[in-house]
Amino acid sequence: MRVLATLIYLVRRIWRRVLMLAMRPLFNKYGKNFVFDPAGIYSFGNITVGDDVSLGLQATILADKSVVRIGSYVMFGPKVTVVGGGHNISIAGAVMAHVHDKSGNEDLGVIIEDDVWVGAQAIILRGVKVGRGAIVAAGSVVTKSIPPYAIVAGNPAKIIRFRWGVEDIIEHEKACYPEAARLTRDYLHQCIEGFEMLPRAIRPYD
Repeated sequence: MRVLATLIYLVRRIWRRVLMLAMRPLFNKYGKNFVFDPAGIYSFGNITVGDDVSLGLQATILADKSVVRIGSYVMFGPKVTVVGGGHNISIAGAVMAHVHDKSGNEDLGVIIEDDVWVGAQAIILRGVKVGRGAIVAAGSVVTKSIPPYAIVAGNPAKIIRFRWGVEDIIEHEKACYPEAARLTRDYLHQCIEGFEMLPRAIRPYD
């Protein structure tokens, strides 16, 4: 019986791998070593993914009329949800499901920068930018943009702390990024000293 169970498990893993490879070209763009659960829910053509990204089990990433951009070296836990877009709720005299005209702020995209870890069952909503090196705790609901290297948790998500101080972040950046791509000391001071979630961007994918 154990041999049969092992065989079934291996067949399922192989089949999932085949499905993933077959479905990967549906994404707008993707880099090397990109893995995702083919049983997840994706809008595909609106999603761009970098190198060395794992989207975790049963992810939901939807951006029907906007864009989701995921950088490189990004890890998702199971059942993460990313939603770019929403409904116009400002029209009186019509049920929301019948309102198809947008006011301009509903279909906002989502950016998840490099080296981000998103915990299990976290939800990231439209108009949010998750900064480089940030960590989103499991079960968090992210409604505002997250500064680089912040750790956030809760509903709505709030900054718990930063992974390191400015000097340590600068050394980390030197080890991981070319000089032209590194965050500046002034910008890092601004992010950490402000110690607050950033307002929702109008078009975070621009």
